[in-house]
Amino acid sequence: MSIYVGNLDYAVEEDDLREVFNDYGKVKRVYLPVDRETQRKRGFGFVEMSNDDEEDKAIEALDGASWMGRDMKVNKARPRTNSR
Repeated sequence: MSIYVGNLDYAVEEDDLREVFNDYGKVKRVYLPVDRETQRKRGFGFVEMSNDDEEDKAIEALDGASWMGRDMKVNKARPRTNSR
């Protein structure tokens, strides 16, 4: 399972997000999607941690937390749906 992290500053890099989540356990993967046309980050990302307990601790601690001047939205990522 992975964690959805929303309302991120567009300047956030993968290493920045990894550093924040490392306080709650081992981060396996960080992904920050970019817009296909502009190549600009989209203001959200996904973090995958080594187990569900670590993910739950991170979600509880970071949802609504202020970081880089914004209040993060952090929750379990929902499976992607094919809307096309």
